[in-house]
This record gives sequence, structure tokens and C-alpha cells, in this order.
Amino acid sequence: MSQRERTLGLLGGGQLGRMFASAARTMGFDVWVLDPDPLAPAAHFASRHLCTPFDDDTSLELLARSCRAITTEFENVPARTLELLAQKVTVRPGARAVSIVQDRIQEKTFLRREGFPVGTFAIVPDRDNAIPALTSLKYPALLKTARFGYDGKGQARVGSFAEAQSFLEQNPDMFPCIIEEVISLRLEISVILARSANGIVSHWPVAENVHHRGILDVTVAPARIRDELATRARRMASDIAQRLDYVGVLAVEFFVTGIDQLLVNEIAPRPHNSGHYTLDSCITSQFEQQVRVLCDLPMGSTEQLRPAAMINLLGDLWQEGKTPPWALVFDEPEAKLHLYGKESPRPGRKMGHITVLGPSANEALERALHLKNSLLNREKQSTSIPEQIDDIS
Repeated sequence: MSQRERTLGLLGGGQLGRMFASAARTMGFDVWVLDPDPLAPAAHFASRHLCTPFDDDTSLELLARSCRAITTEFENVPARTLELLAQKVTVRPGARAVSIVQDRIQEKTFLRREGFPVGTFAIVPDRDNAIPALTSLKYPALLKTARFGYDGKGQARVGSFAEAQSFLEQNPDMFPCIIEEVISLRLEISVILARSANGIVSHWPVAENVHHRGILDVTVAPARIRDELATRARRMASDIAQRLDYVGVLAVEFFVTGIDQLLVNEIAPRPHNSGHYTLDSCITSQFEQQVRVLCDLPMGSTEQLRPAAMINLLGDLWQEGKTPPWALVFDEPEAKLHLYGKESPRPGRKMGHITVLGPSANEALERALHLKNSLLNREKQSTSIPEQIDDIS
């Protein structure tokens, strides 16, 4: 195998890229990371770090000449960058799919046009045309920027038309945006799949998620839902991937309302936070599968060997700048600690995660919550299963 054949390119150097690079290096590939951050976490596992903007022509030409194939680890890589690279080298996922998913207006419009169920929303293109959209739905509602919003950023909850109008007047950088009715939901779930260039799809078990302040807090897998609902969610996610002509790892987040009604919330054109449990719980992780699809290798088994619960570790844990007591994690024989190599913890920043395995999803969750509370020095607080993710099967 030539040097080029064993070299993969990665656009983006965050924690998802770090885990991709680790999987790729384990499988015998070199990884070149393009990211403007000199402290990019993925650079720790990279064979080479191109520390330039994503539209730097010199770096893009070097990647195209040097890499067998190129992928992304986040959705905000400029579509033009993907288009330029695709003229000279295999790029997965492609520019069309990423350009749709990286813009909430395009994403919601695509889903509605293709007949997938979504919540009520309206497009707010600019200040002059805001009133028709703001008066077209019920409140409370969520305002969300069209681009660059994630982990609760770029959005605001508003309780009335007047509040929405006032917020936009004070935050003109929100335009263009969408406004969505707040949905009364029972549950949030996600489907992570991989789709090959010839249309073969593999799924991991459906995951059950709880968010706090817009950031994923807890994931339980497999989700404690009826088999019929899980099957329907997987089928819908596969249909979305097919309509996008998607190649790579894709995540689809769903709201579950009423009696098992599914609404598509968001699509992520990459591995997903709610799929981190696959690193410790499944035969093939989402990151290994990303490598396999990128290189046209046969896909690995997505079988889950043991139920799991994942807890995100945010910068809030580093109280007064002190490193959390990781010995508590190591004392739990079925817990796995994953730190992302970020140097500056701050509230709300994802610094790592813990996966805890167990004989059942409920028991894995109870162990994970107890461990989380211990890390927060809250041993005396309840470690029972949160009401919002109580067993509904």
C-alpha cells in the first residue's frame, strides 16, 4: 500500500475528529488533520496537523494530493471546500448533503418537502419580514439561527410574539433564523447509521437521550422503547440518508410525542455525541465504521454486546480549576473514562465522557448517575433514574 493509500484527511480537529483519528491509526492509517486551532484535540492523534483555515488553497491542494479520501468531523466546513476537494479526491459525506444539513432553513425545508414529520416552524429571513413568521405559530417557541448553532448555542426560548420581536431587535445577528413551536414530548431518541457508497446501511441500537440546557447530558442504549418504534425510527433515518444520497456516518435526532409519534428534530452529518457508547459497548464503534465507509471497506458488525449509559463531562466539573477525582471512575469496573485532551475547561464545554456498562439499561444508568453525582460531590443526593427517562417500555 502506498503512502497516499494509507493516508486519510480529516476536516476539523475536535473530539469527534480525535476519536476518528484514534480509530484510523489503530487500523493502520495515517491521518492528516486540517483545523485552524493550534490546540485541536484531534492533532494529538494526527500524523500531520495543517493549522490553517478550512478554505486555505495550499492546504486543500496538499490534502488532495496526499490523501486517499477525506471526511469531516463537524458540519460547518464550508461547502465550497468539500466541492473543491471532491474534484480531486474522494470526499465523504458529499458537499450537497452537508450543505443541506449545516443550514437549519435548508434542513427543515428538505425534511418537509420530502414528507418527513417535523414540528411546526417558520422561516424568519430578515428584520423586514419577521412579523409574518412570528405571528404564524403558537407560543412558547424557540428561535434558532440558521447556521452555526449547536449544544444550545444560537437559540433562545421566547414566550410570546412580543418577546420574540424584542429579542430579535436586540440580537440582529440572529438573522436569518427559524422559529419553532415548543413541542410537548415524552422522549428524545437518536438513530446513528452508516451508509456505504453502494447504498448498504447499518444501524446501531436506538439511543435514548436527555439534554440539559441544550447540551446532551445522558444517553442510554438501547433505548427503552417498543421494538416497533425503534424499527420505525431506523427506517425513517435510513430513508433520510437515501434521499440525501448520503455516504458516511449520519445521526438523526427524533422527538417522541403522544402515542409513539416521531418528529425529526435535527440531522448531524457525522458521528454523534449520543453514539459514543459504541466505543465500549459495540463490536464496531461509529468511528471505526466511519473509517470503513470512507475507505470502501466492508462494514463491521454494529451489534451491542452489553447495555450502556453515557454521561457527558462538562467543564463545570473542574471546580476551582481542580482535576476531578478520576479514581472514582476507575473504582467502577464497568466504567470507561474518555477525556478529549482539551486544555481549558469552562462551563458547558465538553471535556470528555464516561460510559458505564451493565446487565440492563436501567442498571447501567443507575451506576452512571451514581458515578456522576459522586464526581460532583453530591453523594447524598438521589441517584434514581430521572423522571424524563423513566422506563416506558
